[in-house]
Formats: sequence, structure tokens, C-alpha cells
Amino acid sequence: MNLNLKQLEAFVWAIDLGSFSKAAARLNTTQPNISVRIRSLENALGVQILERDAGSVRLTARGKTLLAHSRDVLNAVESLYAASDDESQRQGTLRLGVTELIVHTWLQDFLKVLNEKYPNIQVELTVDLSANLSRELSERGLDIALQNGPFDNVMSGERDLGTYPLIWVASPQLIFPKTTLKGKALTAMALTKYPILTHARESELFKAISAHFTSEKTNDVNLVPSSNLAACLFMAKNKMGVATLPRTMAADAIQNNELFELNYAWTPDSLTFKARYDENKSPGYVSAIADIARSVSTQYEASTSG
Repeated sequence: MNLNLKQLEAFVWAIDLGSFSKAAARLNTTQPNISVRIRSLENALGVQILERDAGSVRLTARGKTLLAHSRDVLNAVESLYAASDDESQRQGTLRLGVTELIVHTWLQDFLKVLNEKYPNIQVELTVDLSANLSRELSERGLDIALQNGPFDNVMSGERDLGTYPLIWVASPQLIFPKTTLKGKALTAMALTKYPILTHARESELFKAISAHFTSEKTNDVNLVPSSNLAACLFMAKNKMGVATLPRTMAADAIQNNELFELNYAWTPDSLTFKARYDENKSPGYVSAIADIARSVSTQYEASTSG
């Protein structure tokens, strides 16, 4: 019997992703190679494990049993790496999804720690809206996502990554009622005198802001969505409107007097972040990477809270 780990990986990923082509992309090889590996596995075991249809694959009855055993073998290899106390020799590709706020806060520190512990793991980074990351995660296009809620689906693996409050900001050169400088809150009418710079239409932030001003019955509110929160920050600094942003993103601009915090009675709910992954199907080191994310995010929060 001539078995190897590449055959087992091809088998497991073809089932998890639903096609040979997706398994090939996940394993950085070609579709014919995946087909050859699985055929070799079937020959070595002397059984048919997959039924092949155009564009899809299905397990045979025997294949269902062998899939569980294949996962056990791959998990045993993960345990062997962990027992060696030297994760630096581990090789592979980590498909990491993050939302934009992570990019502008502690992603650099996270990647530094990740590379120190897993120097031979290649990171494929996707920066996107949380809803899109959730979809990729559920379809196994990502190994782990560092993202903000709310979440439409439940993942078996999660780590808390902190909460980030939002504030309203504007350029000091925009004109607001003088009473606001004395601590009196802005009215919705005064706030919406200027365009409201916010996140993309598909984001929870845009939906919350839109719902709020609808409930306030504010006339002629001008919501200006952007797929990039940093663009909202730049536009606010350039007097192009008011914005609600995570405090941590606006902190430097406020300190440099490029922006100031507006006193408005309502803000969207704080952004709650989690590291999310499939604990049942992911390699063991993904759980360890989630722990790294939690540790780095905690250190970042401690360094900025004072």
C-alpha cells in the first residue's frame, strides 16, 4: 500500500470545497494533480471513494467512512507537530480574512508574531466587508477571519478580539451651531447639514445610520458610502462631510487637530470583533493562530486605552 499525506489532503479538501478545481486552488496545485492523487488513493485502498459528476464530487458509502479516518490521520500529523514544540518547520498556506479596522490597528503586529512562530506558513490575505468574509469562511475559502459582528452563521471556533466604540467627527473648519462648543448636543438637522460619510451600503454600519436618520425623520440626509473607512477619514479631514468612525481610527487626526469629536446623542453600536474558524475541519494550528490574534488584540487595546 502506497499512501501519502498529499493524497489524503486532496481527498479531504475536494469534499470540503465540493470540487477538484477548488481543492487544487486551496493546495496550490492543478486540477489534474488532484485527480491523480485521489485516483492513487483509491488504488492504494482498493476501493472507490468518490463519485465524479460534471463539476462536483460525491462520497461513496465507503468514502464516507474513509473521510473520517483521513481527517484523523491529518489531525494526528498536526498533533505530532505540536508535540515537537517546534512549529517553525510547519509548511502550508493560511488563508486569512480581515476587516479594514484590523488593517489600521494591530494587523502588522499580528503578522509579525505569526511569522516568528510559523516562518514557513504563507499567508494569503483578504481584506473585505465582514459579511463577505463570513460567506468565504462558511464556504471554506478562508481558514480564519478576524471580523466584526453581527454574524449570520455560527462557527465552532471563536476568540474574542475586543470592542471598538464609534464616534462622530468633522473638520474644525466646518461650521456648527456655537452652542455645540459649549457642550450642547447637535440636533439631527444640524448634523445632516453636511454629507454623512459612512461605510459601504452592504455594511452593518451603513444600515444602522440609514435606519437612525429614517427614524429621526430627517429631510434630505445625504449618505455617502465608501467601501473604505480610511477614505471616509480622509474625506472628513478635507471638509467633505461628517463621519462616524471607530475612535481608534480617528485618534491621531483628533490629536493633530485635523478632526474634532462631535457631540451627538446617538452613535451606532460599538464594533465587536472575533477570530472565527471551523474548529472541526481546520488544521490544529489555526486554533493557535486565533489565540495569537486574541493576545495581540488585547495588547493593542491595553496600549491605546490610556
